[in-house]
Amino acid sequence: MSLARRASAEFAGTALLVAAVVGSGIAAARLSPGDVGLQLLENAVATALALGALILTFGPVSGAHFNPVVSAVDWWLGRRTGTGLTVRELAGYAAAQVAGAVAGAVLAALMYGLPAVSWSHTARTGGNLWLAEVVATAGLVVLIFALARSDRATAAPAAVGAYIGAAYWFTSSTSFANPAVTIGRAFTDTFAGIAPASVPGFVAAQLVGGLVAVAALAVWYPQARRATDAAIVPHPIEETALR
Repeated sequence: MSLARRASAEFAGTALLVAAVVGSGIAAARLSPGDVGLQLLENAVATALALGALILTFGPVSGAHFNPVVSAVDWWLGRRTGTGLTVRELAGYAAAQVAGAVAGAVLAALMYGLPAVSWSHTARTGGNLWLAEVVATAGLVVLIFALARSDRATAAPAAVGAYIGAAYWFTSSTSFANPAVTIGRAFTDTFAGIAPASVPGFVAAQLVGGLVAVAALAVWYPQARRATDAAIVPHPIEETALR
């Protein structure tokens, strides 16, 4: 399957994911004004359900990464055996994911009659939030590749959606766990936004989380690199079925 085709799926999937995050945040703030806890619950449920549906939709095309850290770990684990992304594919995926995230934030704003771009003023910074992003990202990456290693990749839509939905609540950062999504959410001054000045700290923490996940996989799933293709590279039968 061509890189352009897979990158387009990553663009669309990431855009719809961010549209779900931002759009449900806007709806929650309007439907439940003054109740931040209820707003977060509504936002988390919508995001978890949307993520599972998007993985089912785009998984057979691109592997449904929607996340540069997942793509980078896939490249790292499969670089020696040729089962993961190449450097060129990694660059294409990451670019599509970031562009898609920005497009998704713009789409959500337009659907709710807001300016297409309004830079967020919500500061999210501090060691506790960065630690939360390390934990959230590491847990997400370990989950994805653990499922692949144990031949349970079909459970990924439900498992990943459930993890992100839970991580909204057990992490102080509300589990961004994704550099592309973090960048996209800087473009909206709504419930789900993050101030541009806070983005570098979150992205750095997420990259650290990816490194932690690689180390954990090396200990717990030493053969994970052999299952990388099951996690994200569509099989020939899947490509044929899509034609």
